[in-house]
Amino acid sequence: MRPTPPLSPLPVRTGPFGAESFEPPYTLTRPAGPQAPFLFASPHSGSLYPESMLEVLRVPVMDLRRTEDAFIEELFGSAPDAGASLLAARYGRSVADLNRDPRELDASMFDGPPPRACGMPTARVEAGLGCLPRVAAGGVEIYSRRLTPDEGEARLRHIHDAYHACLGDELAALRDIHGHAVLIDCHSMPSVQPGRRALADIVLGDRFGASCDPRLTSRAERAFRELGFSVARNAPYAGGYTTRRYGKPRRGVHALQIEINRGLYMDEHSVERLDRFDDVAGAIEVVISNLLDTALILPKV
Repeated sequence: MRPTPPLSPLPVRTGPFGAESFEPPYTLTRPAGPQAPFLFASPHSGSLYPESMLEVLRVPVMDLRRTEDAFIEELFGSAPDAGASLLAARYGRSVADLNRDPRELDASMFDGPPPRACGMPTARVEAGLGCLPRVAAGGVEIYSRRLTPDEGEARLRHIHDAYHACLGDELAALRDIHGHAVLIDCHSMPSVQPGRRALADIVLGDRFGASCDPRLTSRAERAFRELGFSVARNAPYAGGYTTRRYGKPRRGVHALQIEINRGLYMDEHSVERLDRFDDVAGAIEVVISNLLDTALILPKV
């Protein structure tokens, strides 16, 4: 049975300034039976927002919800039944973007120094889409005031750091047990993007062959195509921070990013499932089974 995430944001418990208590930032579901060397992860499907954030919004919450990869953890919800683990973020990506380097920070967002050392400015940060996003859907500013350094550090520590600590530990354990580990990083993409032609149904990102064995990417492409989906590789998404950080095939860890066109399964304006949602989920269940078969052919360390 696939879990159903809350459609409305749920505030966390709050206390005195600086003492906000965060809810657990992720759920981890392991298979009940034998475990394959696969971890499916959904970093952007969370819909939880801290009360302290809701109090200083200058945009409707729905503008934040439209940036989520809504329901992706449901589409891949059959992974534990197939023998793989499923890691799903609970907080919205506007709270802390788990597919960004924690050094991708916009210093102008803070009333004081940034909570951590910033890396070199990137196009994403300059566009307001760093690890702590500054803008929502449509490029509109999220906040009515600057964040304090303590607020930024709390989000990084309790959400970003905690999620990646779990992700790294799970992959290391799978590699120790099986001799290799496979991360499938699960995302969705807007069906229409300014300045781009119609997107494929599925975009596979393996950082142009650097983050996983090519047989894994090929198996994924073939599985989706056989089910009638159009598939592109590495364009416009080649894989983000997560794929780059963990995808080390020579060290026995393979990482493949899968982007699913939102128009296939959801109303992007109202953030609601379409009638064909279950059909798409059923197709992905078949793809998961195909991907797990690659455990027999991937090299071990």
